[in-house]
Amino acid sequence: MIDFHCHLDLFPDPQTVLEGIDARGTYVLAVTTTPKAWRGTKKLVGDRKRVRVALGLHPELVAHRHQELPLLCGLLPEARYVGEIGIDGSPPHRDSLDLQKAVFDRILTECAALGGRVMTIHSRGAASAVLDALERRPNAGVPILHWFSGSTKELTRAVQIGCWFSVGPAMLKSRKGRELASAMPIDRMLTETDAPFARDGEHPLMPWQAYDSLLVLEMLHGVDQKTLALQMKKNLKRLAQYATA
Repeated sequence: MIDFHCHLDLFPDPQTVLEGIDARGTYVLAVTTTPKAWRGTKKLVGDRKRVRVALGLHPELVAHRHQELPLLCGLLPEARYVGEIGIDGSPPHRDSLDLQKAVFDRILTECAALGGRVMTIHSRGAASAVLDALERRPNAGVPILHWFSGSTKELTRAVQIGCWFSVGPAMLKSRKGRELASAMPIDRMLTETDAPFARDGEHPLMPWQAYDSLLVLEMLHGVDQKTLALQMKKNLKRLAQYATA
């Protein structure tokens, strides 16, 4: 099982979640929302081989935490995975759009200077702006668009410029989410939860529930769940090879 976008440190009891991850052999990318959270999350994860920690600065927090950008840039040489980063154009965050764009551009520039990174990217309400930035910095690394919610035209553009995608049970509950997922190349797709923000009823999704997505993807792509699971593992292996190159 693979959960390529999980806010492990924001669960009420991360240690119990880690024990569940260990018991099930789940592969997890633990994203962070601020650079200051990165070292703490790495300490929490310890030497687990199936859990990686991404260095992030969430666009929703840029307005108040942009002063942490130099810290993020200073830590980048130690981090092979970067996220959650990106741009959020939803109404509550539009006032900081220019600042968000500048921060995202700087992160991409620094990633490119270091030879590229595996990046998990937020693009809600700002898909075109995110794609513009990625086109300006084609050497920044491998961009994985998390819970993509842009238009079909923006999706086509994202595929053309080489983006990957992570999809989860919460995304696939909506008709638009399913329509977008049906057009994503499965050789550039991974499963995610976006937990604990994404929920299963009254409870947060758990990392090992990311593969709940496979039943829907089977219907959308006409590929059985076993084959999809094997493809996800191949995809993860390709990204891991890039990250360690």
